[in-house]
Amino acid sequence: MFISQEFDGGNIEVVACERADDIRLTIRQDAKSEFYQWFYFRLTGARDQLCTFKILNAGGAAYPDGFKDYRVCYSYDRHTWLRWDTTLNDGVLSFQFRPERDVMYFAYFTPFLMERHHELITHALESEYFSHTLLGQTLDGQDLDLLKISRNDGKPRKRCWIIARQHPGETMAEWWMEGFIDAMVGGRPDLNMDVLKLADLYLIPNMNPDGSRRGHLRTNAAGRNLNREWAHPSMEASPEVFLAKQAMLETGVDFFLDVHGDESLPYCFIAGTEGLLQWGDKQQKQLDFYKQRLLDINADFQIEHGYPPKKPGEANMTMSTAQTAHLHGCLAMTLEMPFKDTTATPDILYGWSPDRSMRMAHSCLEALRDYLQSDLI
Repeated sequence: MFISQEFDGGNIEVVACERADDIRLTIRQDAKSEFYQWFYFRLTGARDQLCTFKILNAGGAAYPDGFKDYRVCYSYDRHTWLRWDTTLNDGVLSFQFRPERDVMYFAYFTPFLMERHHELITHALESEYFSHTLLGQTLDGQDLDLLKISRNDGKPRKRCWIIARQHPGETMAEWWMEGFIDAMVGGRPDLNMDVLKLADLYLIPNMNPDGSRRGHLRTNAAGRNLNREWAHPSMEASPEVFLAKQAMLETGVDFFLDVHGDESLPYCFIAGTEGLLQWGDKQQKQLDFYKQRLLDINADFQIEHGYPPKKPGEANMTMSTAQTAHLHGCLAMTLEMPFKDTTATPDILYGWSPDRSMRMAHSCLEALRDYLQSDLI
């Protein structure tokens, strides 16, 4: 019996693995950081044995409430990921499982590997409306990819920016991006043509390739939380944000969406930038319109639960949405999806999943079309 994590996105440390009934593990911290919560590991040699897993340091994770009522993801083929019950007692996350095969995988959420990211980029470029720009390299030397979607006829249009996975452990964000790109490549021709009549789209499907490959929860190779770097990014510590912000300043921004996952809250919701000093009736109407359209379109989305809006003047200007709304005077929002499941629309087999993340992307695209067609932008 053996547990390993030396692969793309892997994260676990083995304390004991001599007996199936006593497998003790800890989650490795992000490099140069105290953040940890993401795990992803492979188990071999335990077929037909009842295994007891204990993640000893779950109570000290970045979001310990994220492990309350949490169901772990497991897979035999790394394509289909199902859910399994866990318990949290005295800071230890435990579960029992009897593998049916010689090799299987467990993860905090369905992984989105860097190899799949590269496949996503090439898939996007199958469409005549997509083009690619290499913004630059990360600290580990990986490419930071920007996709533009445009009719390229020289006509002025609104500029819509969408970024995902600033926090690399929030893999549902890039699954969302895959759904969005699928819709724009050709999955929703009626929809994508309506959008492209009115806007050019700029997508960064993965803002944090280094953290993704390293198996981090929240930071890049320098241990920086990218969504706290937007006020003063640097090429030395946060080149991902520096390069993205520079490109946005060059194009201008009329709409901005930052796609994330929330460890603790079992809801899909949107957070706005109400804490900005310039927040007023116009900004509130824009935010309310988009949220209401998404509520009408997708049963997984709701507006009752989420982050409490900040009072004017209390915005965190180091965050992407506040900084972008301030600089460009546009509607800027954070979409949050759960690691657990939605309480109102639960799925016992899959929980919140890649498929549901991708469907949410289609819904967000519909809401974007309606927003672009409104008189609010």
